[in-house]
Amino acid sequence: MANVSTAYTLGASCVNATRPAAVVILAAGEGTRMKSDLPKVLHPIGGHALVSHAIRAARSTGAPFVAVVVRHQRDRVVEHCRSLDPDLLFADQDDIMGTGRAVECGLAALPEDLEGPVLVTSGDVPLLTGETLVEVTRRHVESGSDITLVTARVPKPFGYGRVVRDNNGSVTAIVEEKDATDEERAITEINSGIYVFDAALLRSALGKVTTDNAQGEKYLTDVVKVAKAEGRSVQAHVLDDLWQTEGVNDRVQLATLGRVLNQRTCERHMRAGVTIVDPATTWIDVDVTIGRDTTILPGTQLLGATSVGAGCEIGPEVTLRDTVVKDRASVTRAVANLAVIGEEATVGPYSYLRPNTVLGARGKIGGFVETKNADIGEGAKVPHLTYCGDATIGEGANIGAGTIFANYDGVKKHHSTIGKHSFVGSDSVIVSPVTVADGAYVAAGSALTQDVLPGQMAIARGVQRNIDGWVEKARPGTKTAEAARAAASQTGPPHTRSSNREGDDAQ
Repeated sequence: MANVSTAYTLGASCVNATRPAAVVILAAGEGTRMKSDLPKVLHPIGGHALVSHAIRAARSTGAPFVAVVVRHQRDRVVEHCRSLDPDLLFADQDDIMGTGRAVECGLAALPEDLEGPVLVTSGDVPLLTGETLVEVTRRHVESGSDITLVTARVPKPFGYGRVVRDNNGSVTAIVEEKDATDEERAITEINSGIYVFDAALLRSALGKVTTDNAQGEKYLTDVVKVAKAEGRSVQAHVLDDLWQTEGVNDRVQLATLGRVLNQRTCERHMRAGVTIVDPATTWIDVDVTIGRDTTILPGTQLLGATSVGAGCEIGPEVTLRDTVVKDRASVTRAVANLAVIGEEATVGPYSYLRPNTVLGARGKIGGFVETKNADIGEGAKVPHLTYCGDATIGEGANIGAGTIFANYDGVKKHHSTIGKHSFVGSDSVIVSPVTVADGAYVAAGSALTQDVLPGQMAIARGVQRNIDGWVEKARPGTKTAEAARAAASQTGPPHTRSSNREGDDAQ
């Protein structure tokens, strides 16, 4: 079976219900109104490309065959689709334009003896769900129809194909905007471009469809006209949820549908027990999971395959991508990518967790700290103003403010280890590769280049030397010199006071 994510996959009861024999996804268009070098169907929404949403919905129907019709930048589209689902079938649309020709090409990729209902969807309708596709297929089969089209009633139908009915309410035709009469343009029921066809009828009718229309294209909608002329049954399934029928033609529509999808995603999490303080400023991709009683504060983005546990507090102003946050952790004003944050750990504010950062339970990554390839043990702390790259920090260790792990020698990266319950003083530089053993100390201000054994105190800094009279000689007439003279008059000449602490480091 394909390795498509199951975030939208229906339960077994839906899959075992009446299902289509195949799904054909139309993804051949150039999408010129996007004004982009990226094919329209690869533009992302909710953490996935538009066509990815279509593939996931199609797969959730349980159809044994899913074919994607491609043309514009076909190799790029095919590569993306195959990365999601290697079992997809692909069909190349030729130089004959139109949705009818696209479906004809898609049918050619399916088995010649295929029978039963064939679903046709579009690669740019991201809010269409698998549940809707299953319901449409069920109604199609149970009603004995030859064609079922999904329609919607909209107040401003400009640009859409209109659904024409007879006096009995039966569908007689679909008329495209450019071919419609004034009376037909007044119709508010529009064709969504989503259909269920009997496979045999579809093959036969497409062979009779011509390009004799205003655009010189082979319309899929003309299959309805052919079917009606043959006395076949055509019904419409009116979808109340208009957003499921909305396609993306430009970046304005992409943003609009993105907001709707995000709103629905937030509502799904809130109904499952998550507090989202401000859904309008919270963005959550469709594959993200969040545990009960977690609070999401404003300005938060949870992206990709991020997973947040129960009882956490995330935000404000947090961006997590493909990151795992375990139960009862807290993340504030931070960015994390491909990281793991342990139970009851705290991160932030203004922290940057780069890939392969693992923070243990009850650990801390504090303000203005950057980490990468860092394994920070249970209860260990990297609280302030630190770069911690290519390092292992043992359980309960403490890294002082301003510490830098100098992991790059200009050619290679090197790894350092700080042992359990060890202490690195502030403003130290760990020149990798170095190992500080369990239970050791590094004095503040050290530039460490050698290993430290258990229980040792490492001091790696120059001896302080205080030069008497330097300010008077080097900066005469300055306010600093005046302050020094005033202070000296109160405390006596410098040579009568302790002027260095050379002995301190030996203690």
